[in-house]
Amino acid sequence: MLTAKFDQLVKQLRILPGVGQKSAQRMALHLLTKKRPQGMALAQALDEAMRDIVECQRCHSFSDEAVCPLCQDPRRDDTLLCVVETAADVMAIEQTAGYRGRYFVLGGHLSPIDGISADDLNIEQLVWRVKQEPVEELILATGTTVEGQTTAHFISEAVSRHVNKVTRLAQGVPMGGELEYLDSMTLGQAMQNRSFL
Repeated sequence: MLTAKFDQLVKQLRILPGVGQKSAQRMALHLLTKKRPQGMALAQALDEAMRDIVECQRCHSFSDEAVCPLCQDPRRDDTLLCVVETAADVMAIEQTAGYRGRYFVLGGHLSPIDGISADDLNIEQLVWRVKQEPVEELILATGTTVEGQTTAHFISEAVSRHVNKVTRLAQGVPMGGELEYLDSMTLGQAMQNRSFL
């Protein structure tokens, strides 16, 4: 539009999720007209992140080192292992400050339609890990989609001989949720997963 370099910047900004042509143009113009120093800092941070952030050898989340800080933390409970689909899920659970166990990132979920099989995920490494480590409870924190449920079931079957307890995150009524606004699947799940007070 303006110059070849501007167009290239817009094109690269569009690779971000939820960023279309107009948003990318606005971002580029904002950086160029009002935030050049911050834009340079952003470019440097991106460059360093792309070069230096790697997959943790133990949990498959992201790290600046071969083994991430969560895996290195001796205060975490080695008997609890929470299996998630992505590193974003690790971040979400960590923000609750309610879990002190270990993590394992699958790298996605099973999806035959998209051609994603167990071989495309870190499931083999997960099974190896639960065989080698003192995991007493495996918490399956995959999504509530059909693919997430299928992945959880597949993993449960794969590790059942090696772990005493395989659990799934509770599902149902969200905090502050009104029953009349819930879909029937969510409400049905909540009824099945009800707990004692």
